[in-house]
Amino acid sequence: MAIDKEITEKAKAWPFDEARRLLKRLGGTVPEKGYVLFETGYGPSGLPHIGTFGEVQRTTMVRRAFEEISDIPTKLFAFSDDMDGLRKVPENVPNQEMLTEHLYKPLTDIPDPFGTHDSFASHNNAQLRTFLDDFGFQYDFKSSTEFYRGGLFDNALIRLLEIYDDIMAIMLPTLGAERRQTYSPFLPICPETGHVLQVQVLQTNADDGTIVYQREDGKKIETTVTGGACKLQWKPDWAMRWYALNVDYEMSGKDLIDSVQQSGRICKALGGRVPQNLTYELFLDENGEKISKSRGNGLTIDEWLSYAPKESLAFFMYQKPKSAKRLYFDVIPKNVDEYLAFLSKYPEEESARQAENPCWHIHQGKPPESDIPLNFAMLLNLASVCNTENKEVLWGFISRYAPNASPEKNLMLDQLVGFAIRYYQDFVKPEKFYRAPNKQEAAALESLATVLDGTAPDADASELQTQVYEVGKEHGFENLRDWFKACYEVLFGQTQGPRMGSFIALYGVAKSASLIRRALSGEDLAKG
Repeated sequence: MAIDKEITEKAKAWPFDEARRLLKRLGGTVPEKGYVLFETGYGPSGLPHIGTFGEVQRTTMVRRAFEEISDIPTKLFAFSDDMDGLRKVPENVPNQEMLTEHLYKPLTDIPDPFGTHDSFASHNNAQLRTFLDDFGFQYDFKSSTEFYRGGLFDNALIRLLEIYDDIMAIMLPTLGAERRQTYSPFLPICPETGHVLQVQVLQTNADDGTIVYQREDGKKIETTVTGGACKLQWKPDWAMRWYALNVDYEMSGKDLIDSVQQSGRICKALGGRVPQNLTYELFLDENGEKISKSRGNGLTIDEWLSYAPKESLAFFMYQKPKSAKRLYFDVIPKNVDEYLAFLSKYPEEESARQAENPCWHIHQGKPPESDIPLNFAMLLNLASVCNTENKEVLWGFISRYAPNASPEKNLMLDQLVGFAIRYYQDFVKPEKFYRAPNKQEAAALESLATVLDGTAPDADASELQTQVYEVGKEHGFENLRDWFKACYEVLFGQTQGPRMGSFIALYGVAKSASLIRRALSGEDLAKG
């Protein structure tokens, strides 16, 4: 359902902020090319990672918000810099020796180490496109190699050659003394070795569209800069692309702030307009270090999707793009449950709140109905107590708790059950440590079991939560957090856990009483 434009003009959600800024920049008019161009960049020297996906996801959110406040047509180019020369072999790919033999060649001229595509770039580009397609992104994939070798950049390359000295004046002050001696924005492709050469340019001829460079062996070579005979250093390349395609919007990471500034100056020198930019913070791994596609630290796309639905990953990307966030396995459950909470609230919210609900942006204005009667944390704790790899065991409890739910009708819930079991087995179970209760805790747990003995089987979660509270108070827990922590450590083998009332309602009143007595008797609960 579309949201009234008066509301979107005031919505505080960051994609709408960006969209309004872009519309103002355009003066509310259609660009000469006939559409507003959003762009994202991908360097296929390594496998696609979540940072790559995040840039497309966030840009799509801005694009969708722009379409909501404007009738101007839009396009999104997912641009792969696949003509870049391979400067080092990524650590997380096979056939390292073979790749080493092809260092410095364009990525599209290097054999695929996985043996499934005609080049290394083709393999990684396919990985990116498959994932973006699975998420339903609307985009046009563009290849740097196709643009260079197909002549689509020729006019822009000639223009850059015309202002060669201006480009050098922008770039040289940013380089070290040694690098300045040989720097050139043009990187010739050696016709003999196929290498992308970082060599000194001795002469430029804009009229003929050629440069003269000197190879390491001292030989002087004249080559055209068009038709794929040369590519550009990446900062001039980025600027040239903005100019050639007339890009209107492109976001980038905090580590590229200086690059944005330098590329922006080059774009202006070419006669183009610098795209609107949003600088987002970087993702960090479990050690607080920047994730890297070549190192393979942090989470991969496939790893996240092994433990949680894709919507939770989109939610993670939506949240505070200008704040650094840890991207590791322990963030998954929280993001799943926060996504589910926003999704369940959406239908009851006024339009103004819906425009600021992450689910509107995740689902491009059309969030589905929520059919999840319990959250991921609760499923994790159920899996923990049952200690099973069988989904049917968990569904036995869920069906009693929510009689109208079933694997066939509640498809996402059934997915979450499988995710919860997998996450529990891989991350929770290895860290579980059950401890024996102290005297005060044992007495309180025995009292709780007795209270549950006299409680109706269909008691609701709030009533059960109250009973747990009262037992804690009666047994002198001055800070009830200590009481709940004792429940978690003794019954679940964990330092944190669910609302006890909700868990008891799900697991069953009688079975919860039995679980408590098994723990008090010293039985090994880890066996389920």
